[in-house]
Amino acid sequence: MSTPSNLDEKTWGELREIAARYPQARSGLLPMLHLVQSVEGRVTPEGIEACAEILGISAAEVNGVATFYTMYKRKPVGDYHVGVCTNTLCAVMGGDLIFERLKDHLDVGNDETTEDGKVTLEHIECNAACDYAPVMMVNWEFMDNQTPESAVQVVDDLRAGNEVHSTRGPRLCTWREAERVLAGFPDDRADEGPTAGPASVVGLRLARENGWTSGAAAGSEKEQSNG
Repeated sequence: MSTPSNLDEKTWGELREIAARYPQARSGLLPMLHLVQSVEGRVTPEGIEACAEILGISAAEVNGVATFYTMYKRKPVGDYHVGVCTNTLCAVMGGDLIFERLKDHLDVGNDETTEDGKVTLEHIECNAACDYAPVMMVNWEFMDNQTPESAVQVVDDLRAGNEVHSTRGPRLCTWREAERVLAGFPDDRADEGPTAGPASVVGLRLARENGWTSGAAAGSEKEQSNG
């Protein structure tokens, strides 16, 4: 038995709104798929058909995009998508231990959701925050410098309904709310935390303290002085 679609007229209108942002409408497919996920909890056949109809492309073309990128899910995702980096640096710093502890604690495997529908656990190749390894993300918000114990505390608080903040400041919203933001509909969290912390900009700080410049910048300055 198929699940009823939640793609109502409001959602269809917002899908058209996204497509209209771009000179070539099909460029809006990625945020459109995020909007589908924000409503349906995954990329559904109905969502694929809707995107295809609005963009004037085939459902196969939409499906090809939806199956290429790992951020698009074909199974329902829980309220909180917990991604643990298990790439090289995070792994050796403890990422593998965190992932194994969470699997045992939540009684799920990779890309599986807890019985209460609260947490979906997935190992991720890289969270692009190696300077804070080991890193975990919750609905794409960073949880830096994690340990097995801190990771367990995070998921326990989320399942209990407690307010949890990223280690960089922002409150954690639900996965569907985060997907709506990725579709281009902002929430009120943009200024709640920095995009990078001290470890990310240590090179810039050292350059400023020592008066260092890049080769290109130094060459430009020399040309100006010789002019």
